[in-house]
Amino acid sequence: AGLSVRRRRLFQLRDFLLVYNRMTELCFRHCVSNLNYRLLTGSEERCLDGCAGKLVHANHRLMRAYVALMPSIMQRRVADYKASAAPASQGSAPEGS
Repeated sequence: AGLSVRRRRLFQLRDFLLVYNRMTELCFRHCVSNLNYRLLTGSEERCLDGCAGKLVHANHRLMRAYVALMPSIMQRRVADYKASAAPASQGSAPEGS
């Protein structure tokens, strides 16, 4: 059980890093236009703050929707599984019973 918890945490970390890296890349490409200076300009900083803020906000909205829909999705999957398992169990019943 300990291994599966570690594996799940590694997958969660991997997923977080993928999202973070993608967000960083998108915002950098959108906001940073001049690489001649070591520091960001004020407009680049404001753009990056806004870009990252929008992406984080959008991600939170998507996660809220996912969490709200997940119970109904799982109920539908269970019902589908039971429906598909019922004919299989009836077909395997011994004859004459």
